[in-house]
Amino acid sequence: MIRVTAFIFLIAIIAGVQDKHTVSTSADATLYETIKEKRQDYYIAPQNAKIDKVWKKTPGLNGRDVNVDKSYQNMKEDRKFNEKKLVYNEISPEISLEDLPAAPIYKGHVDKKMVSLLINVSWGEEYIPSMLKTFASHRIKGNFFIDGAFAKDNKQLMQMIAEDGHVIGSHGYGHPDFSKLDASSVEKNLESTNEILEAFTDENIKWFAPPSGSFSNQTVETAYAMNMETVLWSVDTIDWRKPTKDVLIERVVSKLHNGATILMHPTEVTSESLDDLIKRIKEDYKIVEYPRLISEKR
Repeated sequence: MIRVTAFIFLIAIIAGVQDKHTVSTSADATLYETIKEKRQDYYIAPQNAKIDKVWKKTPGLNGRDVNVDKSYQNMKEDRKFNEKKLVYNEISPEISLEDLPAAPIYKGHVDKKMVSLLINVSWGEEYIPSMLKTFASHRIKGNFFIDGAFAKDNKQLMQMIAEDGHVIGSHGYGHPDFSKLDASSVEKNLESTNEILEAFTDENIKWFAPPSGSFSNQTVETAYAMNMETVLWSVDTIDWRKPTKDVLIERVVSKLHNGATILMHPTEVTSESLDDLIKRIKEDYKIVEYPRLISEKR
């Protein structure tokens, strides 16, 4: 009688385990199906790069789609749907920035809550070390567009900028008005500048910021033929006019937008304002390197 009772008890335990396993499998299947059903709710189509009438060459933006299997693995332990644990695959657009013809780039994509700081350098060597310290303290990178003549005369500063991992681009050689140069002169100027800058970067120079924002179609096309993009800005500190710190910061903050490119120079007021300016920007935006800003990555 004892053996029969024990046997019946063992069968009951096994049956209970099987029932529990069945429920677990059913719950997992339901979760998986829920993720599949909700997938379309979180889908975002990719956006192609384009030539805008006002902003010229405008970057595209990757779309996104839910990775059902990875999302399920993220939620499996909790056995319930949680949108914070969704995993996405990015979808590349059909037309990328590289597919577009020569045209200047003013800013990043309107849906990217990111900005970049552009520093045009032809003078102001005394303010660069403090600016580099500020960037380092915030663990962000700037984008330095450097005059070839300046780089030639300030090799130690160039090494500091390069070693800190900041993006280095061209500001031409000798601060000429590129709108008045013919194609041959533009090419020679950029080539001589690139030769100097590449000695510090060990990489090809991809970005060109014309002095004073002055250029012609011929300037842009010549740079493009040299595998360089012409970079302009969408927010200007106008720091060369020596505004007060408060005026400079408010001037920038009041005009911030998604994908903003913020122009500055190594001036006294910029050096003194940079820490507070970065703090204000970080309240609403992420500060990224220029290549990241204009990439299709979300």
